[in-house]
Amino acid sequence: MIDMNLQFVIPTYRLRDVGETVEAYDENFRRSGQTAPIIVFDDSSLANHDKYYASLERSRTHNDLFYVGPAEKEQFISHICRRLRDHKLDVLVRNLFRPSYGGNRNFTLMYTLGDLMVSADDDMRPYALIEDSPESLAETEISRGKLIPRGANGHTRKSFDILQSFRDILGRTVAEAPPNYERGEVLTDTSMELESNTSLGLARENSLFLQDGKLSKTATVKMAQTFRTGTNDIDAADYIELFLQDHERADAETLNDLYVLVNFRPCVTTLNWRMDCGVAGYDNSTGLPPFFPTRLRFEDYIYRLWIQQPGIAAAHVDSAQTHIKNNYMRAPLASELFNEAICSLLKKKIRTSLRKIEEVSIAFDYDGAVTLEDSEEILHGAQALHSRILAAQAQARTEERRQALALFAASIARTFYDFEPDFFQQNVSRIVDDEVGLIRSSLEIWPTLLEIVYFRKACQSLPMRRVRNASGAGRKVSDTGDRAKVA
Repeated sequence: MIDMNLQFVIPTYRLRDVGETVEAYDENFRRSGQTAPIIVFDDSSLANHDKYYASLERSRTHNDLFYVGPAEKEQFISHICRRLRDHKLDVLVRNLFRPSYGGNRNFTLMYTLGDLMVSADDDMRPYALIEDSPESLAETEISRGKLIPRGANGHTRKSFDILQSFRDILGRTVAEAPPNYERGEVLTDTSMELESNTSLGLARENSLFLQDGKLSKTATVKMAQTFRTGTNDIDAADYIELFLQDHERADAETLNDLYVLVNFRPCVTTLNWRMDCGVAGYDNSTGLPPFFPTRLRFEDYIYRLWIQQPGIAAAHVDSAQTHIKNNYMRAPLASELFNEAICSLLKKKIRTSLRKIEEVSIAFDYDGAVTLEDSEEILHGAQALHSRILAAQAQARTEERRQALALFAASIARTFYDFEPDFFQQNVSRIVDDEVGLIRSSLEIWPTLLEIVYFRKACQSLPMRRVRNASGAGRKVSDTGDRAKVA
């Protein structure tokens, strides 16, 4: 039996809205008879912290609520830098934990070292949209879902015991998995190429299928995730396709469709290309690899590679959650398209040059070079999409939609440097070189940082504060204070 604490974390950069997420999950835990400390990891600036922290204090929770924000993060980083005793490494450490998708998640890994961790993004909710008349799944089918118009009937919200679904499997061996779990080698998606996580084209229905293969009974489940409804896990090109197909829409950023699950069942696999870190749990008992400290959206791709080593397995648990796309402080859709194009290039280069997988890291040979062919492939794809948007503009039925398409086309052109090949190639090369250099250096220093934190946690807490909300009186947990009881 596992005897490890479980901590629930919410990484955010939207402190204004995170209190609603906190209350939703806290209520799910209460109704399920579960308890777990809830820790908010905030990437806000000091100005936004000062402006919105009071809104988090107004939240009401039954579980203890903790907060790691700008001040606590600075204390943590300063401690790490002092222990390294080499000022030349300070910039590297700060980049590893910089405000970014990966940087904030790396704080969650450090603070939960030695425990189980369940993570939910700030725009997730602990219920799922399930079709009222579920259909039977095929023999090797793990899940089936479909896009429906927002406001359509035929589905209901269903809540699950989120924490228990993770406790059932995290840190356990395949042999210890519950009997209702299917077992296989890898999942495939009818609508996505999962090794690069790129769309095969917009599909209004999709299924996950389990491929048979070797799966050691002694392999440990180090990573698990729920299924997801609401906003489907699709890329920016598919969001744009939905906009182009909906002739009534005049706002590309507003999503008028919902993803509903028809049916699903849990499974455990030896590989996992279908990783969704927004609804994931981790066995962090002995340390895990860092998320890529990137401002692009592929911070979790390292786990798709790392999970392939022998003796480790991944799972989809017997529950589902809903994603509510929040456009507050979100990059425009054109920028998301550009970022995903760069991410696809980086994923391919890292995957094809992967040299070895280590205990808490990976090693690859890609040096960050971008060929002319690489940049031209990205640029041609963007130009083709731009032409389609202009064609849709010419056929628009209303002046409002015509203007919206014109503005969106201009945004695409501006984001892709007006399709000027040399300027585009130069800027893409700079971005990729910076990202790869940061990733490689971060992977080298990460094991040392884990050792520092392991010994620090053995005798003293990491900097965090107990939120003074309706759960009771709070106190600041300082760098030199009593050990925080968060589990």
